[in-house]
Amino acid sequence: EVDDDGGTSRRWTYAELLTDSEKLALALASRFDQGERITVWAPNIPEWLMMEYACALAGLVLVTANPSYQAKELAYVLEQSGSVALFQVGSYRGNPMAEIADKAVAGLAAVREIIDMEDPQALYRVGQKPPILPVVRPADAAQIQYTSGTTGFPKGAVLAHRSLTNNARFYAQRTGTTGKSSWSNFMPMFHTSGCGMVSLGCLQSACPMLLVKLFDPAAILRLIEKENVTAFLGVPTMLVALLESIRLEPRNVSSVEMVVSGGSMVAPELVRNVREAFGCQFETVYGQTETSPLITQHHATDSLEDICNTVGQPMPQTTVSIRSVEHNQVVPIDSIGEICVQGYCNMIGYHGNPSATSETIDGNGWLHTGDLGAMDARGYVRV
Repeated sequence: EVDDDGGTSRRWTYAELLTDSEKLALALASRFDQGERITVWAPNIPEWLMMEYACALAGLVLVTANPSYQAKELAYVLEQSGSVALFQVGSYRGNPMAEIADKAVAGLAAVREIIDMEDPQALYRVGQKPPILPVVRPADAAQIQYTSGTTGFPKGAVLAHRSLTNNARFYAQRTGTTGKSSWSNFMPMFHTSGCGMVSLGCLQSACPMLLVKLFDPAAILRLIEKENVTAFLGVPTMLVALLESIRLEPRNVSSVEMVVSGGSMVAPELVRNVREAFGCQFETVYGQTETSPLITQHHATDSLEDICNTVGQPMPQTTVSIRSVEHNQVVPIDSIGEICVQGYCNMIGYHGNPSATSETIDGNGWLHTGDLGAMDARGYVRV
């Protein structure tokens, strides 16, 4: 756990994390039934990570919520997901979350518990049911993550255990992550990038992960210098902020081996500046919540031209096709069409919204991203 000034406070080995997660899972299993949905509303704290693993072990569906939500947004997520409990912190960055929660749950009879995640007694409380962990299958729902898209109310993408874990494993492999790596995770845990790609990628690589609550460029650079961080993921605006901070206050960041970016195409100048400042390799990724999340990713050996002009090749065990919007037919190489995805990574569907699910995933299992793009003869995708 990383402090606001870039130092570290609490630490766990993976064995200790497993012990705490199993203890929490048993407590949850004594209070909730398998398949019930639980909303976690908190910033990047270790208890968030433990809730992720504990819910998975207990067969519960974790519903993620942005800690900046206000009462109306939180109430929508709780009601639409059918959550039976809300796990939260008291406040974050001036947002009075405890007060907001009281307003949000008013009139929601399904919500049986509101738990302060920073109160161990409340978090690990044992209920009336026998604390027995159920059988959880790879295809079972693991999480519901809300994505607004471009129109209408946010839709809850239901993601399976195998989708999240395999996607993160392939991501870590393509970045060259090993047990000797050390990741700084400042991507939000309520998003698949934070709780999926980085957290589950580090877990399956058995490498350290430094969980950062608040993105502060100067503090991140101090962390990199002190803890010999080897890799991190950030959107382009974060990378620009880090470059500006290191220009104003130089730090020893020679430990960094890999920087990954996503969320938009990356300008060649930014790629060059990051490589020069950190002396590292650079990759970009492309995906969306509905695909758990990665669809494509670069390789460390890709050229600067490919990194700047494409979003990489499809992830392993994932099929990508470029299809005409009008006829849903594959278009020729280098032609523009809709990016469509088939494979383990696709969501189960939108929670409680079968019509939106059928509009997104067709009868042949192709998930239509809504993004226009093209693919060259090597399988590199442009968005």
